[in-house]
Amino acid sequence: MTATYTSDEMMIVCGSRALDDHSRCFVGIGLPSTAANLARRLHAPDCVLVYESGCIGSKPTRLPLSIGDGELAETADALVSVPEIFAYWLQAGRIDVGFLSAAQLDRFGNINTTVIGDYASPSTRLPGAGGAPEIAASAGHVIVIVRQSARTFVERCDFRTSVGFGDGPGSREEYGLRGAGPDLVITDLGILRPDAESCELVLTSLHPGITTEQAVAATGWPLRVADDVSVTHEPSELELSTLRTLVAA
Repeated sequence: MTATYTSDEMMIVCGSRALDDHSRCFVGIGLPSTAANLARRLHAPDCVLVYESGCIGSKPTRLPLSIGDGELAETADALVSVPEIFAYWLQAGRIDVGFLSAAQLDRFGNINTTVIGDYASPSTRLPGAGGAPEIAASAGHVIVIVRQSARTFVERCDFRTSVGFGDGPGSREEYGLRGAGPDLVITDLGILRPDAESCELVLTSLHPGITTEQAVAATGWPLRVADDVSVTHEPSELELSTLRTLVAA
């Protein structure tokens, strides 16, 4: 039995486990950056971290405060311009995996980070797109890390900032998007993956102590549940100790 851990630690560990050595990962600040840096310290030392500020192969000794943190530049293998990061690396198909989060997520993995409510007169104006639409469009595949609630997991996004599978099968092809789309959604309750035929997100794993009923209640559409739902492996002592040392640095 491992030590007590938080839901955020569970999500970060799951995110780190999803990264392979030698993969080229487009990283955002927050939980994705923590997950990617944890993976480098545990099982993927040669994972190439790419930040949209122009840093390629960053090896920060602590968690960066922003994409403009000098630690990223000082430890990078190369520094290029922002246009080059997007045009030559991301949009050209040279990024294997991109991490994203969401204010709203629908059943087809589409993401809203723009507004809540009507676009012309929103109830909440969100941070906006940043590089997320390009990551969603062009990364080899996408991992979404987001806390699950009926307010976040909605029937239809108020605004579609980043395309997952659009309106279902064939949408990505119709839009001419290079990447395969979101193939892993990690939440504080479990893990969802898209169905190969319908592209709809399906609950495939529950974190320890979480029930199917909790996941269904935290979803704003009739959540599909896999026939054989697994239980996520708890964080190991090594994963937790490495993560906590990283966060405390």
